[in-house]
Amino acid sequence: MTSTMGRNLVVTTFGESAGKYVGAVIDGLPAGLPVSEEDIRFELSFRKTGRRLVSGRREDDIPEIVSGVYRGRTTGAPVAVIVKNKDSQPVLYQEVSHKPRPGHADLAFIMKYGRENWDFVGGGRSSARETLSRVIAGTFARKLLLMVNTEVAAYLKSVGEISDEGSTDFQGAVDSRKFPTRASSPEMDRKFSELIERLFQEGESTGGIVEIMARGVPHGLGDPVFWKIKATLASALMSLPAATGFEYGLGFGASRMLGSQASDSIVLDEGKGLALERNLSGGILGGITTGMDLVVRCAFKPTSSIRKPARTVDLDTMKPDIISVTGRHDPVVAVRGVSVAESMVALVLADYAMHEGLIPPSRIREEDAVRIEERWKGFMKRFAP
Repeated sequence: MTSTMGRNLVVTTFGESAGKYVGAVIDGLPAGLPVSEEDIRFELSFRKTGRRLVSGRREDDIPEIVSGVYRGRTTGAPVAVIVKNKDSQPVLYQEVSHKPRPGHADLAFIMKYGRENWDFVGGGRSSARETLSRVIAGTFARKLLLMVNTEVAAYLKSVGEISDEGSTDFQGAVDSRKFPTRASSPEMDRKFSELIERLFQEGESTGGIVEIMARGVPHGLGDPVFWKIKATLASALMSLPAATGFEYGLGFGASRMLGSQASDSIVLDEGKGLALERNLSGGILGGITTGMDLVVRCAFKPTSSIRKPARTVDLDTMKPDIISVTGRHDPVVAVRGVSVAESMVALVLADYAMHEGLIPPSRIREEDAVRIEERWKGFMKRFAP
């Protein structure tokens, strides 16, 4: 079971939904990066459960850095961060113990690893609880990227049939942190909220799309064949629970266009040199970043665990049966998926920037560390709860 990603910035996540801890080990970080448990807790607050419109699971999500940081700076050694689980409530999953949930990873896990090894409480390793580890690692990546003036932001573009068709720019994606649904505007937040409230009442769920942007991306990240950055971004985002689709730039829309419509003129941008007129490629050509804004999208399916009855098989009797899943589940997993998708894109960009030597592998200079911390503290202050 592989739980590691990255070539230069290597991240391993661990823990289960009902285990004692979840967490991450981040290896390859240069020494001197300023980081604190408060930084991580700030980022975790945007994927937190137990609040309006998301899962009712009540976790404190208090991170503890147990290695690799001394006096508020990374040492160059592997950093390990753990978060204690406090509200797993195994009693909610007794029926699931012998009735795999349709649409969930239960059946695939049983067939691959054996029922005797299946951690059915909350989905075990397949639980969305695992994504907390990704946000932990993403905090380090986001701070590293400030060294090369790269910022990542995302927002909720659609929920079910309701879609944000407006022209959301990078600042709009950043400002989505102001809204509980991570919408790009008060109007879209209201529309998404009304739909999600109704889903809660009906015991239903629906899917959604998250759009992730990155500003200040260096040109030249990625290789033209087997380490295309678009392929790694797709792998990172498609590794998320409930992710069902990935696209960048025009995405699937390009398949319905003529070549003349999808062609993006090359122009001279004053002060920047060569550029693409409309950035239809989402900042990537030939699997290599162009230096323009990165624009990617990730589609999430409806949460499989819903109260409405569904057909399954009772593994104790091996007879057809019905299951209605109770417990605490997100009616729209994409809401909390925004923060996790941001982290995954940040991790990929930081890994590639390190590969190109844009981020030093051994030590960050003091002046860079001070600049990173000043920018980060300003960002935290702006969106503090």
